[in-house]
Amino acid sequence: MKLKEFESYLQQVDIFEEPKILLEQYPTSPHIAARMLHTIDASYGDINGRLIADLGCGCGMLSIGAAMLEAGLCIGFDIDDDALEICQRNCEEFELVGVDTVQCDLTKMEAGSWSKKFDTVIMNPPFGTKHNKGIDMQFVQLGLEMAMNSVYSLHKSSTREHIEKKAVQWGVDCEVIAELRFDLPSSYKFHKHSSVDIEVDFVRFSFPSLMSNKEQKKKKKLKASGT
Repeated sequence: MKLKEFESYLQQVDIFEEPKILLEQYPTSPHIAARMLHTIDASYGDINGRLIADLGCGCGMLSIGAAMLEAGLCIGFDIDDDALEICQRNCEEFELVGVDTVQCDLTKMEAGSWSKKFDTVIMNPPFGTKHNKGIDMQFVQLGLEMAMNSVYSLHKSSTREHIEKKAVQWGVDCEVIAELRFDLPSSYKFHKHSSVDIEVDFVRFSFPSLMSNKEQKKKKKLKASGT
């Protein structure tokens, strides 16, 4: 599916009717969601045929997009029943059967039976700018416990150094795939402007290769010699 066509489909996804400030419910725009998922699939092969978890799925923008790109199955996790109801309604309207949902509090959830059960984890977590400082890192850490291959997430660019330090602590690779502008619409009464652009990083977390340095050098040497 071409990117523009993909984005046009995502523009039909219903979003929050009454967003809840304590949950930092800001929808992922079709523009950003389309580019995130298209890159994950085209550049890394982490969508098509894969088992996907969408943490903090909200109304299902990323889950539905993953299903459109023919994920094997996408399971969306969210604390809010109202958001999950919208997500399920969206799936019915698009006639998608590859999306399921789980209602849970991800800040209190342990991977448990979900540990290493997903090929890929995707998310647009709360940034933790109001009452939930550090919640984005809680989401990522849980995602790393649930994923076998990669975790993809959005974070404020101003937190990049902190995120990179966390990745080192966790022993995972961290790559900023793209720098984006998150167009945050006026959703709450305290907002003074119709919209605000926030600089965000599109980040890929992955697990280091199990191949030793010696083995990697040997592989490069063989490749160079053409054998």
